[in-house]
Amino acid sequence: MGFISPVATNLDGSVRDTGSMQELGKDDFLQLLVAQMQYQDPLEPMSNEESIAQLAQFSTLEQMNNIADGIDKSNDLDFLQMQSLNNVMASGLIGKDAQASYSGIYYNHDKPAVINYSLTTSVDSVEFTVKDVNGNTVTTLKQSNLDAGVNSIQWDGNDSTGNRVEEGYYTIEATASRSDGTSFTPNLSLTGTVESVIYRDGAAFLRIQGTEIPLGSITAVGDVGSFDTSTDNDTDDTSSTGNTGSTGTTDTSGTTDDTDSSDDRSVTWNP
Repeated sequence: MGFISPVATNLDGSVRDTGSMQELGKDDFLQLLVAQMQYQDPLEPMSNEESIAQLAQFSTLEQMNNIADGIDKSNDLDFLQMQSLNNVMASGLIGKDAQASYSGIYYNHDKPAVINYSLTTSVDSVEFTVKDVNGNTVTTLKQSNLDAGVNSIQWDGNDSTGNRVEEGYYTIEATASRSDGTSFTPNLSLTGTVESVIYRDGAAFLRIQGTEIPLGSITAVGDVGSFDTSTDNDTDDTSSTGNTGSTGTTDTSGTTDDTDSSDDRSVTWNP
Protein backbone atom coordinates (compact mmCIF):
# COMPACT_ATOMS: atom_id res chain seq x y z
CA MET A 1 0.00 0.00 0.00
CA GLY A 2 1.49 3.30 -1.08
CA PHE A 3 1.75 6.39 1.08
CA ILE A 4 -0.64 9.20 0.25
CA SER A 5 0.94 12.54 1.04
CA PRO A 6 -1.38 15.21 2.48
CA VAL A 7 0.75 17.84 0.70
CA ALA A 8 -0.02 18.61 -2.94
CA THR A 9 3.01 17.91 -5.14
CA ASN A 10 4.00 18.30 -8.77
CA LEU A 11 4.97 15.40 -11.03
CA ASP A 12 8.62 15.81 -10.05
CA GLY A 13 7.77 15.54 -6.35
CA SER A 14 8.24 19.21 -5.52
CA VAL A 15 5.68 20.95 -3.34
CA ARG A 16 2.93 22.58 -5.40
CA ASP A 17 1.88 26.12 -4.60
CA THR A 18 -1.74 26.21 -3.54
CA GLY A 19 -4.22 28.75 -2.25
CA SER A 20 -2.80 32.20 -1.64
CA MET A 21 0.66 31.02 -2.77
CA GLN A 22 -0.55 30.86 -6.36
CA GLU A 23 -0.64 33.94 -8.55
CA LEU A 24 -2.91 34.12 -11.59
CA GLY A 25 -1.74 36.45 -14.31
CA LYS A 26 -3.39 37.53 -17.53
CA ASP A 27 -2.09 34.43 -19.37
CA ASP A 28 -3.68 32.13 -16.80
CA PHE A 29 -6.95 34.04 -17.03
CA LEU A 30 -6.96 33.72 -20.84
CA GLN A 31 -6.27 29.97 -20.64
CA LEU A 32 -9.18 29.54 -18.24
CA LEU A 33 -11.45 31.50 -20.55
CA VAL A 34 -10.44 29.41 -23.57
CA ALA A 35 -10.87 26.17 -21.62
CA GLN A 36 -14.31 27.27 -20.47
CA MET A 37 -15.41 28.00 -24.04
CA GLN A 38 -13.86 24.74 -25.32
CA TYR A 39 -15.63 22.51 -22.82
CA GLN A 40 -18.92 24.33 -22.58
CA ASP A 41 -22.16 22.47 -23.05
CA PRO A 42 -23.05 22.75 -26.75
CA LEU A 43 -26.73 22.58 -25.86
CA GLU A 44 -26.36 25.52 -23.47
CA PRO A 45 -23.47 27.58 -24.82
CA MET A 46 -22.12 30.68 -23.12
CA SER A 47 -24.19 33.73 -23.93
CA ASN A 48 -22.75 36.71 -25.73
CA GLU A 49 -23.21 38.83 -22.61
CA GLU A 50 -21.13 36.44 -20.50
CA SER A 51 -18.40 36.30 -23.14
CA ILE A 52 -18.23 40.07 -23.40
CA ALA A 53 -18.16 40.43 -19.60
CA GLN A 54 -15.29 37.99 -19.22
CA LEU A 55 -13.36 39.58 -22.08
CA ALA A 56 -13.85 42.95 -20.42
CA GLN A 57 -12.48 41.53 -17.15
CA PHE A 58 -9.49 40.16 -19.06
CA SER A 59 -8.84 43.56 -20.65
CA THR A 60 -9.11 45.29 -17.27
CA LEU A 61 -6.71 42.79 -15.72
CA GLU A 62 -4.19 43.35 -18.50
CA GLN A 63 -4.37 47.13 -18.09
CA MET A 64 -3.89 46.86 -14.31
CA ASN A 65 -0.85 44.63 -14.81
CA ASN A 66 0.63 47.10 -17.28
CA ILE A 67 0.06 49.98 -14.85
CA ALA A 68 1.68 48.02 -12.02
CA ASP A 69 4.70 47.22 -14.19
CA GLY A 70 4.99 50.88 -15.16
CA ILE A 71 4.89 51.97 -11.52
CA ASP A 72 7.60 49.47 -10.60
CA LYS A 73 9.84 50.69 -13.41
CA SER A 74 9.18 54.31 -12.44
CA ASN A 75 10.06 53.60 -8.80
CA ASP A 76 13.28 51.88 -9.84
CA LEU A 77 14.19 54.83 -12.04
CA ASP A 78 13.42 57.34 -9.28
CA PHE A 79 15.57 55.35 -6.86
CA LEU A 80 18.50 55.30 -9.29
CA GLN A 81 18.17 59.03 -9.94
CA MET A 82 18.03 59.81 -6.21
CA GLN A 83 21.03 57.58 -5.57
CA SER A 84 22.99 59.33 -8.32
CA LEU A 85 22.14 62.75 -6.88
CA ASN A 86 23.21 61.64 -3.40
CA ASN A 87 26.50 60.32 -4.73
CA VAL A 88 27.22 63.58 -6.55
CA MET A 89 26.34 65.58 -3.43
CA ALA A 90 28.54 63.35 -1.25
CA SER A 91 31.65 64.14 -3.30
CA GLY A 92 31.10 67.84 -2.56
CA LEU A 93 31.31 67.22 1.19
CA ILE A 94 35.02 66.39 1.17
CA GLY A 95 36.86 68.98 3.27
CA LYS A 96 33.65 70.14 4.98
CA ASP A 97 32.87 69.73 8.66
CA ALA A 98 29.96 67.41 9.38
CA GLN A 99 27.95 66.13 12.30
CA ALA A 100 26.53 62.63 12.27
CA SER A 101 24.49 60.30 14.45
CA TYR A 102 24.78 56.68 13.44
CA SER A 103 23.87 53.15 14.50
CA GLY A 104 26.38 51.22 12.41
CA ILE A 105 29.70 51.40 10.60
CA TYR A 106 31.27 49.89 7.51
CA TYR A 107 34.27 47.64 8.13
CA ASN A 108 36.91 46.89 5.52
CA HIS A 109 40.11 44.90 5.80
CA ASP A 110 42.39 47.88 5.10
CA LYS A 111 42.22 49.40 8.57
CA PRO A 112 40.48 48.98 11.95
CA ALA A 113 36.99 50.39 12.34
CA VAL A 114 36.70 53.36 14.70
CA ILE A 115 33.59 53.82 16.87
CA ASN A 116 33.18 57.39 18.11
CA TYR A 117 30.72 58.16 20.89
CA SER A 118 29.98 60.78 23.55
CA LEU A 119 29.17 60.50 27.25
CA THR A 120 27.24 62.98 29.36
CA THR A 121 28.92 61.82 32.57
CA SER A 122 31.82 59.73 33.79
CA VAL A 123 31.15 55.98 33.75
CA ASP A 124 32.75 52.82 35.00
CA SER A 125 32.50 51.03 31.67
CA VAL A 126 30.97 51.03 28.20
CA GLU A 127 30.18 47.80 26.37
CA PHE A 128 29.67 47.63 22.60
CA THR A 129 27.86 44.81 20.82
CA VAL A 130 28.72 44.43 17.15
CA LYS A 131 26.07 42.69 15.01
CA ASP A 132 25.94 41.66 11.36
CA VAL A 133 23.16 42.49 8.90
CA ASN A 134 21.18 39.45 10.11
CA GLY A 135 21.22 40.64 13.72
CA ASN A 136 23.69 38.01 14.90
CA THR A 137 26.21 39.10 17.52
CA VAL A 138 29.71 39.12 16.06
CA THR A 139 31.71 40.31 19.07
CA THR A 140 31.62 42.58 22.11
CA LEU A 141 34.04 45.37 23.00
CA LYS A 142 34.53 47.04 26.38
CA GLN A 143 36.21 50.14 27.81
CA SER A 144 36.56 51.07 31.48
CA ASN A 145 36.91 54.24 33.59
CA LEU A 146 35.80 56.81 31.04
CA ASP A 147 35.30 60.54 31.48
CA ALA A 148 32.44 62.60 30.12
CA GLY A 149 32.90 63.92 26.60
CA VAL A 150 33.93 62.45 23.28
CA ASN A 151 35.55 59.01 23.31
CA SER A 152 36.40 56.36 20.75
CA ILE A 153 37.27 52.68 20.47
CA GLN A 154 38.78 50.63 17.65
CA TRP A 155 37.54 47.28 16.37
CA ASP A 156 40.13 45.14 14.60
CA GLY A 157 37.50 43.25 12.61
CA ASN A 158 37.79 39.97 14.50
CA ASP A 159 34.79 38.12 15.88
CA SER A 160 34.51 36.64 19.37
CA THR A 161 36.53 33.58 18.29
CA GLY A 162 39.35 35.64 16.81
CA ASN A 163 38.46 35.08 13.16
CA ARG A 164 38.47 37.97 10.68
CA VAL A 165 34.95 38.92 9.60
CA GLU A 166 33.88 39.78 6.07
CA GLU A 167 33.84 43.34 4.84
CA GLY A 168 30.46 44.97 5.19
CA TYR A 169 28.08 47.04 7.28
CA TYR A 170 27.75 46.22 10.99
CA THR A 171 25.38 47.68 13.55
CA ILE A 172 26.62 48.89 16.93
CA GLU A 173 24.75 48.74 20.25
CA ALA A 174 26.32 50.50 23.24
CA THR A 175 25.55 50.42 26.97
CA ALA A 176 27.28 52.60 29.58
CA SER A 177 27.32 51.61 33.27
CA ARG A 178 27.72 54.05 36.18
CA SER A 179 29.30 53.33 39.55
CA ASP A 180 25.86 53.30 41.23
CA GLY A 181 24.73 50.39 39.06
CA THR A 182 22.57 52.39 36.67
CA SER A 183 23.11 52.34 32.91
CA PHE A 184 22.26 54.39 29.83
CA THR A 185 22.85 54.38 26.08
CA PRO A 186 25.76 56.54 24.90
CA ASN A 187 25.23 58.75 21.89
CA LEU A 188 26.92 57.27 18.83
CA SER A 189 27.84 60.52 17.14
CA LEU A 190 30.84 62.39 15.83
CA THR A 191 31.86 65.78 14.52
CA GLY A 192 34.77 66.26 12.18
CA THR A 193 36.04 66.93 8.70
CA VAL A 194 34.94 64.63 5.87
CA GLU A 195 38.18 62.95 4.81
CA SER A 196 36.92 60.93 1.84
CA VAL A 197 33.89 59.40 0.15
CA ILE A 198 33.73 55.68 -0.59
CA TYR A 199 31.17 54.16 -2.99
CA ARG A 200 30.05 50.60 -2.35
CA ASP A 201 27.22 48.88 -4.20
CA GLY A 202 26.01 52.23 -5.45
CA ALA A 203 25.82 53.75 -1.95
CA ALA A 204 28.05 56.51 -0.57
CA PHE A 205 29.92 56.20 2.73
CA LEU A 206 31.78 59.10 4.35
CA ARG A 207 34.97 58.70 6.36
CA ILE A 208 35.07 61.06 9.36
CA GLN A 209 37.73 60.67 12.06
CA GLY A 210 38.45 57.18 10.75
CA THR A 211 34.81 56.09 10.94
CA GLU A 212 32.93 55.11 7.78
CA ILE A 213 29.24 55.93 8.01
CA PRO A 214 26.40 56.05 5.45
CA LEU A 215 25.58 59.38 3.85
CA GLY A 216 22.11 59.22 5.39
CA SER A 217 23.60 59.43 8.89
CA ILE A 218 24.82 63.02 8.33
CA THR A 219 22.73 65.51 10.32
CA ALA A 220 24.55 68.78 9.57
CA VAL A 221 27.25 70.12 7.24
CA GLY A 222 29.22 73.36 7.44
CA ASP A 223 32.53 75.02 6.73
CA VAL A 224 35.60 74.05 8.72
CA GLY A 225 35.19 75.23 12.31
CA SER A 226 31.40 75.62 12.09
CA PHE A 227 30.81 73.08 14.87
CA ASP A 228 33.77 74.02 17.08
CA THR A 229 32.20 74.28 20.53
CA SER A 230 35.47 74.32 22.47
CA THR A 231 36.02 77.22 24.83
CA ASP A 232 39.24 78.82 25.92
CA ASN A 233 39.61 78.06 29.60
CA ASP A 234 42.43 80.55 29.82
CA THR A 235 40.06 83.48 29.41
CA ASP A 236 39.28 83.42 33.12
CA ASP A 237 42.93 83.35 34.11
CA THR A 238 44.29 86.55 35.63
CA SER A 239 48.01 87.37 35.52
CA SER A 240 49.08 89.64 38.38
CA THR A 241 52.08 90.37 40.55
CA GLY A 242 51.28 89.65 44.16
CA ASN A 243 47.82 89.47 45.73
CA THR A 244 44.81 91.52 44.77
CA GLY A 245 44.92 94.99 46.29
CA SER A 246 48.14 96.22 47.86
CA THR A 247 51.45 94.55 48.53
CA GLY A 248 53.68 95.45 51.42
CA THR A 249 57.48 95.84 51.54
CA THR A 250 59.43 96.26 54.78
CA ASP A 251 62.41 98.61 54.94
CA THR A 252 65.35 98.48 57.35
CA SER A 253 63.76 100.92 59.72
CA GLY A 254 60.91 98.52 60.41
CA THR A 255 58.29 100.70 58.82
CA THR A 256 55.98 99.25 56.25
CA ASP A 257 55.59 100.92 52.89
CA ASP A 258 52.19 100.13 51.46
CA THR A 259 52.34 100.24 47.70
CA ASP A 260 49.13 99.96 45.70
CA SER A 261 49.92 97.64 42.82
CA SER A 262 46.38 97.37 41.50
CA ASP A 263 47.46 99.37 38.48
CA ASP A 264 50.14 96.79 37.71
CA ARG A 265 47.65 93.96 37.25
CA SER A 266 47.09 92.84 33.67
CA VAL A 267 43.86 91.02 32.91
CA THR A 268 43.27 89.39 29.58
CA TRP A 269 39.71 88.56 28.53
CA ASN A 270 38.84 87.16 25.14
CA PRO A 271 35.09 87.17 24.66
